[in-house]
Amino acid sequence: MPLNGLAPPTKPGQGKGMPQLLRAPTREVRTLVLDSHRWDRFEPRDGDIIIGTFSKCGTTWTQRIVDLLVFQSPAVRPFGDISPWLDSTIFNPVEEDLATLAAQSHRRYIKSHLPFDALPLWDTVKYIHVGRDGRDASLSWKNHMKAASQELRARVVEQARQLAAAGGTMPSSQRMAPPPEDPGEYLVQWLDRLEAAPPDGADTAEPTFFGFETTYWRERRRPNLLLVHYDDLQKDLAAEMRRISAFLEIDTPDTLLPQLVEAAGFAFMRNHGNELFPKLTMAFDGGANGFIHRGRSGRWREYMEPEDVARYEAVAASRASRALASWLELGRAGAGDPRLSPD
Repeated sequence: MPLNGLAPPTKPGQGKGMPQLLRAPTREVRTLVLDSHRWDRFEPRDGDIIIGTFSKCGTTWTQRIVDLLVFQSPAVRPFGDISPWLDSTIFNPVEEDLATLAAQSHRRYIKSHLPFDALPLWDTVKYIHVGRDGRDASLSWKNHMKAASQELRARVVEQARQLAAAGGTMPSSQRMAPPPEDPGEYLVQWLDRLEAAPPDGADTAEPTFFGFETTYWRERRRPNLLLVHYDDLQKDLAAEMRRISAFLEIDTPDTLLPQLVEAAGFAFMRNHGNELFPKLTMAFDGGANGFIHRGRSGRWREYMEPEDVARYEAVAASRASRALASWLELGRAGAGDPRLSPD
C-alpha cells in the first residue's frame, strides 16, 4: 500500500479524478492576515486534506498529526513548509504557495484559518476542523502575540497599508495589538469583543469565535468533514490519531502508531520545532519555544471571576447552539459525537 494512503498522482493535478465543487464560498474574508481570494486559483486533487481552524485551537498540532499519517513515518519533516497556510497574507506570495502545492506528488494537506463558508467545498477533498474552548484559545492567543517578532508585526503593518492603498476597509481588529500583561484583564477584553459581535455570526470583516465555529458545526454531518477537539487530543492522542487516520482512509499499522503518537507529542515538537516549522524562527522570538507554549486546557479557570464566567456562558448561549457550546467546552469525550447531536 502507498505510504500516503492513496496512490500518488503520476503528475501534479492527476489523481483518481477531479473533485467536483459542491459549494462555492458564500463569504469573503479579508483581514490583516487573511484573504479568502487566495483560494480562487487553487486546483484541488482527489484526497487533498484541508485543516481549517480558528486561531490557537490546535492547527499546528493537527498539521503535524496529518503529516505523520500521510507519510507513515515519525521522521522530522518541515511540515510548516510542506503544508502552506494558503489564505495567509503575511508569509508567502500566493503564487509561491500554489507552486509549492502543484509540485507535490504526495497527498497534500493545507492549512486554513477561514470559516467553512469562506472555503470552497469539494466532494472528494477531506476537511478536518479542530475546536477548543474559546477561553483557552484566547489565552493561547495572548501568548502568541506576546512572542510575536518585530518582523512578523512589520508584515502585518505592511498588509494593513496595502489594504488601505487598495481602497479597502481597514480592519478594526485588535487581535495583533500587544496584549495586557494580566491574563484576567485580557480575558475581560476578549469578552467585550465577543459581546459586541453580531449575534447571527455574520461578522465577515473579522470572524469571531462563535460565528466561526458555527460555520463548521452546522455542516458537521458532511461525510468529508471531521470535527476533532483539542481536549480529546490531549486526553487520548493515540485514539484520536487512529480516528483521523480512518477518516483519511489511511491504514496505519498498529505496530507503527505508537511511534507516530510519540512524534506528535508536544515534547517532540518543542524539541524539533524549528526543523518542523522553519518559519517560526522568523515569526516568533525564541522560534519554536516562543510559539509552542504549554498547551494546557482549563487555564482560564485560574483567571476568570465568577461574573466573567457568567458573561461567557451568556454569550455562548446567545451565539451558539447548546450542543456546540457544550462540545467546545468538553470535546467529544464529554459532549458526545457532533454528528449525532440534534442541534
